[in-house]
Amino acid sequence: MSSEENLLPLLISTDQLEAALGEKNLLIIDVSCTKECYDQGHVPGAVFLDYKRLFCGEAPVANKLPSVEQLSQLFSELGLTRDSHVVAYDDEGGGWAGRLLWTLEMMGHNRYSYLNGGILAWRGDSKHQSQEQTQLVASQYEADILVPQVRIELDELQEKIGQTGFAIWDSRSEGEYKGTASKAARAGHIPTAVHYEWTRAMDKDNNLCLRDMAEVMSELETAGLNIDQEIATYCQSHHRSGFTWLLGKILGFKQIRAYDGSWNEWGNRQDTPIET
Repeated sequence: MSSEENLLPLLISTDQLEAALGEKNLLIIDVSCTKECYDQGHVPGAVFLDYKRLFCGEAPVANKLPSVEQLSQLFSELGLTRDSHVVAYDDEGGGWAGRLLWTLEMMGHNRYSYLNGGILAWRGDSKHQSQEQTQLVASQYEADILVPQVRIELDELQEKIGQTGFAIWDSRSEGEYKGTASKAARAGHIPTAVHYEWTRAMDKDNNLCLRDMAEVMSELETAGLNIDQEIATYCQSHHRSGFTWLLGKILGFKQIRAYDGSWNEWGNRQDTPIET
């Protein structure tokens, strides 16, 4: 499906979404951190998705991509069809929404948009909110991994460290990157990874909408990330890097991939190289 046939562009404003409400095949998915946020007020017609369903939930790395069976069940429940145009948003600037859109990309479903600023922008712009539970209209969606190259797994990542034209983007906090804070058995970062914390690209004075694109691109280039590289982004569980993957897509990065194992996998093994 070409982007020309898409209902909406990748990054949309509250005005654009408001104008599209009620369109056939529009599926709006709220991936806010809590159901309470959804109940308090959501975009009219939006269905709620518990972000934990975007994880496989199985040891040893519970945050990895769900199985095809899990994905088929989830997206059938949500009512996804091949013709659906998905609009994703959350209440934290795009982490969970990005994780959802990355999952759709993995499945070859590229009809999707991100609502810039999510529910915070929707409320900030005084758009109408619904408090009604949107009734799910189930479909029979058969998921498949059609675009595996938007994911990078541990073995390939290890092989590519230090290769020309390949860069690693660590989207965690500075403490996690430097190794002074850790949520795993070992602290530090993947060798050669450059640090650009995920929320830096968000405008905290404008409902977590994206900051000026030219400024963000300049900061990324200064950090060592540019549009022509193959880039692997990660965090702790591919939640924060859900946003940085999405940001790379919005900025036009030619090959932005995500390491969904992230630090939960890398930092809890004893055989992976680490820098601090």
